[in-house]
Amino acid sequence: MKCPFCGHPEDKVVDSRESKEREAIRRRRECLQCQRRFTTYERIDEIPYMVVKKDGRREKFDRQKVLNGLLHAGEKRPIPISQLESIVNEVESLVVDSAEREVSTREIGQLIMQRLRTADKVAYVRFASVYLDFKDVTEFMNELESLLRHHDAGSAAEPRNGRRS
Repeated sequence: MKCPFCGHPEDKVVDSRESKEREAIRRRRECLQCQRRFTTYERIDEIPYMVVKKDGRREKFDRQKVLNGLLHAGEKRPIPISQLESIVNEVESLVVDSAEREVSTREIGQLIMQRLRTADKVAYVRFASVYLDFKDVTEFMNELESLLRHHDAGSAAEPRNGRRS
């Protein structure tokens, strides 16, 4: 912070407190060169993280909305809440780490589907049926067949008794 009077780059904070509305922090500073005092206000930059919907609309990222979707997909399934929380944390990291502060629902949905596919096949199908918005039974069956092919390919690599040769 440069002194507004002499331009010296160093000062010390004499007093600090929140504003009455708690929207900013008020700091009294003293220049280390000219010893004059001045006041600064610091505000937290609250630019929200946004999610871009399929139709182009933007809305604020809502962690609880993601968790609710996962809870609904995993209802009555043996998925630990900690695993669902971990998926939500990954989604939140994807959004927060995005350079533009925006992530498409497509990216979020793909991440969730990848995690659910390995966590619980039924929860995956439930989530996919809503997320992929199947137009008819054929689309739904194609996704199920893909899931079964992926599952069978994994089973073929490992003998049924659970032992590897």
